[in-house]
Amino acid sequence: MTDVDLWVRRFHPADDAATQLLCLSHAGGSASYFFGVSKALAPEIDVLAVQYPGRQDRLREPCLRSIHDLADGLTAAIAPLTDRPITIFGHSLGATLGYEVARRLEQSGVIPTALFASGRPAPHRTRLERTHLRDDAGLLAAMKELGGTETALLADEDVLAMVMPAIRGDYTAAETYTHRPGPKLSCPVFAFTGDRDPKVTVEEADAWREHTEAEFELSVFPGGHFYLNDVVPDILGKIRAHTRSVSAPSRK
Repeated sequence: MTDVDLWVRRFHPADDAATQLLCLSHAGGSASYFFGVSKALAPEIDVLAVQYPGRQDRLREPCLRSIHDLADGLTAAIAPLTDRPITIFGHSLGATLGYEVARRLEQSGVIPTALFASGRPAPHRTRLERTHLRDDAGLLAAMKELGGTETALLADEDVLAMVMPAIRGDYTAAETYTHRPGPKLSCPVFAFTGDRDPKVTVEEADAWREHTEAEFELSVFPGGHFYLNDVVPDILGKIRAHTRSVSAPSRK
């Protein structure tokens, strides 16, 4: 198994697609969260759904509790895929991880076509949060408060025992992240947020504009932290509109 196979799930491979979409999930999420996105965008866009360590088919691996460590491992793994234009979409934890991956790609000479950052304050505006320090019941309660499509599975004690280390590891990574000074991104940034998201204000989402030298756009949708589950066609429409404007890789 290659590093690409370890980190990336291509549910609907689209080898002839002009662009790729790297999808990064929220804390406690997995690659399967993007199965529907992959189905909807294929064969126009080759969706690369990222599987973090410590869950599903990577259950035996230790979780990575640092966004910087996750970004290092993922960026190295996807290096063979950068011969085609790559767009990054991340939600919550995945938004910050996507930003760090974009930074590393640009440092290597590969400019993503764009970063779509959803449900997360700008990197320099992350909050002081301690959810990862709660006991299992407290951590689970916090996760359920945010909603999402996967929390119903956590009622099963056997499932919960398997996934709790990954959930705690992800929350640790998200809540202990520290932004490191450096150049702004060369690629455009499109920030998405829900108007009632308790994890990010509209002002905190708008602050993403401070991290790019290129185009910035903020889209505010009705809903909470998982607003995106209710506006999938709108989000996919924005992604399609962007990727259709991309005709060739951009490199330094």
